[in-house]
Amino acid sequence: MKLLIINGPNLNLLGTREPDIYGNQTFKEYFDDLQRKFGDVELSYYQSNIEGELIDMLHDARKEFDGIILNAAAYTHTSVAIADAIKAIETPVVEVHISNTHAREEFRHKSYLSPVVKGVILGFGLKSYDLAIQSFL
Repeated sequence: MKLLIINGPNLNLLGTREPDIYGNQTFKEYFDDLQRKFGDVELSYYQSNIEGELIDMLHDARKEFDGIILNAAAYTHTSVAIADAIKAIETPVVEVHISNTHAREEFRHKSYLSPVVKGVILGFGLKSYDLAIQSFL
């Protein structure tokens, strides 16, 4: 099984960005843990702060991966284009969020992606990614 994790804007700052919400671990450290934990799964990782690059990666991933785990971050709440990209590919996508977006600001309660993904996992910290991987197994 080959899975791609795609992270959107500002998630490159995990470990230092709002640690009370996102924790103290960098995603690189966490990704290394995931690779050890799920050694039988080929995991790849991509991060961009640019909406178009995330869309390009979704398009490219459809040829190579069995599933995509997507944390589009703030684009979750604004990007019809990313939702359209998900609809345009057959590769299943699981939407993840580190925080419980429904317990935060009102604008974070709406996801343009949720209606077009296989499932949504949120609020379990970085463990949300573990749960998303397990959903493909």
